[in-house]
Amino acid sequence: MLKRCYSSRTQAKYPSYKGCTVCTEWLTFSNFKKWLTECSDLSLQLDKDLLVEGNKVYSPETCVMISGVINNFISLPRILDDLPLGVHVGKGGKYKSSCSNPFTRKVIHLGTFCSPDEAHEAWRAQKHIFAVQLAETVNDIRVSDSLKSRYLKNVI
Repeated sequence: MLKRCYSSRTQAKYPSYKGCTVCTEWLTFSNFKKWLTECSDLSLQLDKDLLVEGNKVYSPETCVMISGVINNFISLPRILDDLPLGVHVGKGGKYKSSCSNPFTRKVIHLGTFCSPDEAHEAWRAQKHIFAVQLAETVNDIRVSDSLKSRYLKNVI
């Protein structure tokens, strides 16, 4: 967490951490450790983005502990072109949509569409279905509620 926020080397490698900070309370390790041990089992991962999309502050109010499966599921891929998430151009200039299944880890083809917006909508709808299914696997109501609302239409 500290390297992500305060190491220029880490931020050069992972630019999404630029501008991130740690709350004053957690700069004292014993305070962070207390929160961590009260929150969860240590096989989970610290996340600052699920409760508050785009969040840049690690704090007790903004962070949760989540499984690696959920963390990977909500992580946004690097955008290599100007297309919306879940969309790529297929043969004949049509737009293909695909989404990774977090349970099987296999990429599923969602269809071929005439526009990038239609293809993205198929991706968003499938992500919402998976998010609701993932929400049923967690005990933390904040994590569950965030997953259930994350990919609702007109939210992203």
